[in-house]
Amino acid sequence: MPELPDILLYIHALEPRIVGRQVVRVRLASPFLLRSVDPPLVAVEGRTVVGLRRLGKRLIIEADHELFLVFHLMIAGRFRWKPPGTPIPGKVGLLALDFEHGALILTEAGSKRQASLYVVQGTEALAAHDPGGLEVLEIDLSTFGRAIRRDNHTLKRTLTDPHLFSGIGNAYSDEILHAARMSPFKQTASLTDEEIRRLYEAIRVTLSQWTARLQRDAGSDFPEKVTAFRVGMAVHGRYGQPCPDCGAPIQRIVYAANEANYCANCQTGGKLLADRSLSRLLKEDWPRTLEELEKKRTTRR
Repeated sequence: MPELPDILLYIHALEPRIVGRQVVRVRLASPFLLRSVDPPLVAVEGRTVVGLRRLGKRLIIEADHELFLVFHLMIAGRFRWKPPGTPIPGKVGLLALDFEHGALILTEAGSKRQASLYVVQGTEALAAHDPGGLEVLEIDLSTFGRAIRRDNHTLKRTLTDPHLFSGIGNAYSDEILHAARMSPFKQTASLTDEEIRRLYEAIRVTLSQWTARLQRDAGSDFPEKVTAFRVGMAVHGRYGQPCPDCGAPIQRIVYAANEANYCANCQTGGKLLADRSLSRLLKEDWPRTLEELEKKRTTRR
């Protein structure tokens, strides 16, 4: 799912292309995308795009007279910038916004249709789509500390809660926790002041650096490969590969529709984490440390 750096990358690419431009036509290929009826989607036709913004993990296109298109890309939704009049792809195409100089096409891979679009009128209606999470690059340390200590949950769950923090998801929470040298399952109630400061700094550095890097790499081109798995990430999507800092193999825990990737050596003192179902299945056979894991691998050979 596109997160804060990815949404800002789209905004970076779209601003010079569509801000100040008039929407000539809108083409809706999948009725499942549109989740609102008033105002109608065609209301955007003939209006000029006056701005773009991010609202959590949502990308907002603002047209004149406070008409907002609220896009939530979910896991597989992606934007494409194509020549004027480009047909919407048959299997994955959802929508096209036509401008005189190009077409902004929304696609979604896979069979599930999870991406959504709301058309809303006015800033009050737009505010209803805000999950309310704090903007982590704008708040100070004390505000961050109060939010972290509001409830007692795992760090992974807390960082990805859109009602607490805005724009952080599965991928960048992995990277943040590796940078902070903290376990994804560490409880927020156990954090010391020094650990909160370290986490706060890791969030700001990780998100800022990746935002700058993605925009620098894209340059003036439109990003065609917005993905949760980036070359240069330390742990996310790198299960079994060596940690860039210590060389230990990256570990992974899969739970529900999510996963946590981490370095046991850097983040958990060498201890291997296990989800509940895997622990119950393996019981005494579950290796507790990297050393035990390596012994089991050696024995199998």
